Amino acid sequence: MSYDPQNLRDRMKSSTQRPQRSQTADQPSAAAAYFDFSVEPPNEVTDNGSRTWWVRGQNFVLAFSWAAEGEVFTRTEQKDEYVVLVPRAGTKVRAAADIGPDTDVEGPALLVMPPGASELEIHGDGPVIRLFTTEAEDLVARCRNQDDYAEAHAHVAPLVAWPGPVDGHRIRAYRIGEHPYEPTRFGRLFRCSTFMVNWFDPDQGPRDPDALSPHLHDDFEQCSLALEGSYVHHIRSPWTSRLSDWREDDHRLVASPSIAIIPPPALHTSQSVGQVRNHLIDIFCPPRVDFSNQDGWVINAAEYPMPDVDDEETGQ
Repeated sequence: MSYDPQNLRDRMKSSTQRPQRSQTADQPSAAAAYFDFSVEPPNEVTDNGSRTWWVRGQNFVLAFSWAAEGEVFTRTEQKDEYVVLVPRAGTKVRAAADIGPDTDVEGPALLVMPPGASELEIHGDGPVIRLFTTEAEDLVARCRNQDDYAEAHAHVAPLVAWPGPVDGHRIRAYRIGEHPYEPTRFGRLFRCSTFMVNWFDPDQGPRDPDALSPHLHDDFEQCSLALEGSYVHHIRSPWTSRLSDWREDDHRLVASPSIAIIPPPALHTSQSVGQVRNHLIDIFCPPRVDFSNQDGWVINAAEYPMPDVDDEETGQ
């Protein structure tokens, strides 16, 4: 079903545009960062043959694993909810936790895992992506770019968790095929207390270069995960009063799988250019207030309430 993403973005302008924080207005934004897992060596290779790349943003840790049959990923003392993406049909996951019943899913699917001990048993080779907050300090230490955040990036608001699920923590499984696109919402949005994920459908062939959607975020990073095809990420950094802070526009071509970490308040848009299937998923930590304020956009909004505070207090 077709829709115009630019028109849907326009609906949010009145609720998302606000003055930048005075203490960061003249500080330079960070540079965008790119990690191409198709060419970079993995951080870890298990005895079973699974390969994992660990990368972090200001508030999150991303583990991209090319999982082998029978691989098991465990967490023993997880402090908060984490998210699992299973994008490929044929990849099956048995999820277990010390809270609630076990759950079996086949991709494409998204799982929200509760705090505490949990286990993911993988059947069928394929990509499995795990998303953690930086509360998982043991995982932060694994990230190849941890030194990039030795000092917090000035424009990114601190991590503040959102309320937990209304009916208590347990494993939650969302099968993507059960939630088709609708023309009244932007993409396919899910949220929990720690993350928001926008799971787009794959595109066949390149994006129309006359229908791009450059936009910016005041104070949160965007992590764009390319699963198939190739993309050009177009990034324009804002100027400060110091010429030495200025950057040339960035037009970075990346293959897949890869991620781009797009800093605020850079102007940006992503353009699929592959003459094949191109598939992108956007990730935000914590969830976005502006998307959440749009009636009907967040598929599982009834399960996860918004904070009972204004936008400024949530850092959005």
